Amino acid sequence: MGDSVTQLALFNTLFYTVVASILKFVLGLWLALLLNKNLPFKSFFRAIVLLPWIVPTALSAIAFWWLYDAQFSVFSWVLTKLGWIDHYIDFLGDPWNARLSTIAANVWRGVPFVAISLLAGLQTISPSYYEASAIDGATPWQQFRHVTLPLLTPIIAVVMTFSVLFTFTDFQLIYVLTRGGPLNATHLMATLAFQRGIPGGSLGEGAALATLMVPFLLAAVMFSYFGLQRRAWQQGGDK
Repeated sequence: MGDSVTQLALFNTLFYTVVASILKFVLGLWLALLLNKNLPFKSFFRAIVLLPWIVPTALSAIAFWWLYDAQFSVFSWVLTKLGWIDHYIDFLGDPWNARLSTIAANVWRGVPFVAISLLAGLQTISPSYYEASAIDGATPWQQFRHVTLPLLTPIIAVVMTFSVLFTFTDFQLIYVLTRGGPLNATHLMATLAFQRGIPGGSLGEGAALATLMVPFLLAAVMFSYFGLQRRAWQQGGDK
């Protein structure tokens, strides 16, 4: 814990996990609510949404590596043509740009999982609840706050637990995209443990870094446990 790189990796991991998980939840919930409506070609759009999740992580990372390229980035090219910037952005060369860029790539991959899972939860809510609340004069926001969200909370707890676990232990995306650079700015606990233990030859230090992840993973599991307890309480079980 006295190692400055380990401290930085822990900060990066927590920042990466918290920001990415919040964004995935907000965007995933919004997408699930949208796909739950009676849209034309609804089945087609549901299948398209899954594509980022289906594509192998390494291929996604390589694609983003090209999108973030300092000289050939399509993002910088579009922003330049629109007149919003006057020079190309160094997405992966600046520490904070690299952190935010890796978060964006993780969100792009993770939103489909959250959206489809929450959509499955929305499908289990009986329309009679909405009909009854509409008769009582509830607005769409009140229906979402007092009907949808409470009934969806147990599903949210489980889905976000898996999302946090996947994000906290992310390795492939970071390793392929940045190798932990620049200046260790995107090193997560998983990538640092691998670097110290395998290429670095210090197996004990790598194992210690991997073990340090366990308390945080247990905290995520406990979050899921309390979510399941809430569902038991809603169904009339013991608290």
